[in-house]
Amino acid sequence: MPIAAYTEKKFPKLEEIIGITFHNPNLLVQALVHRSFLNENRDFPLAHNERLEFLGDAVLELIVTQFLFDRYLNPEGELTNWRAALVNAKMCADVAREIGLEEFLFLSHGEQKDENTKARDYILANAFEAVIGAIFIDHGWDMANQFVTRWIISKLPEVLDLGLWMDPKSRFQEAAQEIVGITPTYRVLKEDGPDHDKQFVVGVYLDKEKIAIGEGGSKQEAQVEAAEKGLKKKAWKGPKIQILERKENDPIG
Repeated sequence: MPIAAYTEKKFPKLEEIIGITFHNPNLLVQALVHRSFLNENRDFPLAHNERLEFLGDAVLELIVTQFLFDRYLNPEGELTNWRAALVNAKMCADVAREIGLEEFLFLSHGEQKDENTKARDYILANAFEAVIGAIFIDHGWDMANQFVTRWIISKLPEVLDLGLWMDPKSRFQEAAQEIVGITPTYRVLKEDGPDHDKQFVVGVYLDKEKIAIGEGGSKQEAQVEAAEKGLKKKAWKGPKIQILERKENDPIG
């Protein structure tokens, strides 16, 4: 019997979006319960989602690993990088937003008001993995595999095309050197705030031309954002790589 929150928060809508009807709907509800919510709602009948996230994280990684192993003959190091690009927190948070998980989250009042994108991304990424854990418990491996294939593995062509398996600074540098023969440089343009909460504005340059600027709580973070914006502005893709797809009769290697 689902708890009242299942109907109140319109969880059947979420089941429709993901194409999965739960035998135990409370598992899906629990997957969206953040620890902070229980601090303010101690009589809530379900636990927070951290154990489901723990399980879902492992299931996600194994499904992606098996897919890459079965489909490609590239070396271990390359497959590891591709997997990391598919299962990292940013990808999970982006997919969580694509699904619309945010409106179903159970958060404390403080977390609801917090506009810190990084903090919310972390919560969304964990919730997405918790949903995978809930699906695995409720429906087993095959359904979890279908879900991960639909929402995560479908991103692999984009990851390979744009070189998302590399960090943005490395991608921008390799592209700049290959296309225009220049190594990018970064300059701090602005620095604000107290020592414990500084904000940096950094520009990325090709020779004397400022390509883009980025902001962040550290110089490195600002540089990464500047590189990401630079890649988009230049419409540069990732470095070319050889993709070795396994043929039907290829041996397990």
